[in-house]
Amino acid sequence: MLEFKYDTQLLIEGTGLDEDVINSYFRQNFEGDCLLAVGEPELIKIHFHTNEPWRVLEYCASLGEIYDIVIEDMDRQARGLQG
Repeated sequence: MLEFKYDTQLLIEGTGLDEDVINSYFRQNFEGDCLLAVGEPELIKIHFHTNEPWRVLEYCASLGEIYDIVIEDMDRQARGLQG
C-alpha cells in the first residue's frame, strides 16, 4: 500500500505564475510527495502524489486555466490494473 495513492499531473496557464510560491503553498497546505512545480510565469507543470487530488485541482484552478489533467491511481497500477 502506498502512502500517497494518486499521481496528479496538470498544466496551469495564467499570468504572473510563480513556481516558488506554488511550491511553498503545496508544502504548507497539502500532504503528499514527489512535488514538481516548474515552468514560466505563463505556464506551470504540476506533478504531485497525494490522497486528495481534488484539493490540488481546486487550488490550481484558482491560479489560472488548468488542462492536460491526469490523475492515476498508483495502487491499482502496482497491482497490475489500469489506473
